[in-house]
Amino acid sequence: MGGEAGAGERAPRPGRRQAIVLTGGDAALPEQARLLPTGAYVIAADSGLEQAPLLGLAVDLAVGDFDSVRPEVLAGAELAGCRIERHPPAKDRTDLELGLLAARAWGAERVVVVGGHGGRLDHLLANALVLAGRATSGMEVAALMGPAQVDVVRPGPPLLLSGGAGQLLSLLALGGPALAVRTAGLRYPLADEDLHPGSTRGVSNEMTGGEAEVGLRAGTLLVIRPEPAPSDGSVDDDGRPDRKQRTAISGSGAPEPPCAPGR
Repeated sequence: MGGEAGAGERAPRPGRRQAIVLTGGDAALPEQARLLPTGAYVIAADSGLEQAPLLGLAVDLAVGDFDSVRPEVLAGAELAGCRIERHPPAKDRTDLELGLLAARAWGAERVVVVGGHGGRLDHLLANALVLAGRATSGMEVAALMGPAQVDVVRPGPPLLLSGGAGQLLSLLALGGPALAVRTAGLRYPLADEDLHPGSTRGVSNEMTGGEAEVGLRAGTLLVIRPEPAPSDGSVDDDGRPDRKQRTAISGSGAPEPPCAPGR
């Protein structure tokens, strides 16, 4: 994304229409601001309005039933020129899904979600699943959920990941088998292998350097990096790579041994 490619991205194309969708959950991390695309259309899903000041963003559109945002925050956004799209509390979609649909209706080719972690487990799972659902059809999708980075991979050019040696990642199939999955730059490579929903075959892989690729012939994958890339070779109190700092490129500290995929 943006300048430092924190979340995965396909080969950049000039002039793409990009959107940021802010949603509720735990507070956004201020350092995430540098990972966001510049000049993007900003959509807040309900209490996602509360995230905008933390990231230095002005919101263009707010959607939801607004049962979670403070009234004064909503009123302030409206006074600042934010367009408000109100929905009834008894609705068939979550506020995040409404935000993603609004991004698609605006014509976004790529969307970056911020938030959606913390709180209720059912909300967390639904937020992760909706990233790869019908609401995002035709868009490239990435998400920053607390310290985790999530990318959706669909058929087409491989997803390019920038991170660091030793950064953990997992590949999870959604909605059916992910066919002919191929990777580069991972400790446990996949060469035209199939991953199935409910399988742990793709769990706990790791990057071997600063870049990696993930592609597939058919289906949908979530690529989840639960922690930032290791920092510049420093270690934590247990002698493992220090992942406290989110960095685009890490040092060469020894990676924490993960489980091989499928173990």
